[in-house]
Amino acid sequence: MQSYTKPKKRKKTYRRTVFEMACHSNPKEIGCIEQFLMQVNKKLNMDDGTMYRLLVSCTEAVNNAMIHGNGSDPNKIVAIRCIVEKQSLIIRVKDEGRGFDPKSLQDPREKKNLLKESGRGVFLIRSLMDSITVKRLKSGSVVEMKVKLHKQY
Repeated sequence: MQSYTKPKKRKKTYRRTVFEMACHSNPKEIGCIEQFLMQVNKKLNMDDGTMYRLLVSCTEAVNNAMIHGNGSDPNKIVAIRCIVEKQSLIIRVKDEGRGFDPKSLQDPREKKNLLKESGRGVFLIRSLMDSITVKRLKSGSVVEMKVKLHKQY
């Protein structure tokens, strides 16, 4: 008599994928963000809504890093890193500036702030991403954004 052993289910292996780019703090380089994210999306095939949220948030974070973090110094670099996890994408935007305390940011919805020309970037990112954290470093800041993906990678 032969015995039969049911084969064990093989776990799907997960391979972490990382995309990186860097740009100088020059407003002319902000367009590179869209090209970079299109390359990321070739791998992930995100839906249009997720891609839009990512594009707006990353563009805003890089713009803030260039202007506020690096003081528009074209010799300073903004580094962008995208890390694909099983069901999420983590985006880190790092500048070389003085750093900032996100608690010091004022609410752009308050009456006294409504007509200000700036101060909405982090608010916008918070509303579009699933999570955002800001870390102050010895030299600069890192804004870490996370967006959930509909597929598992």
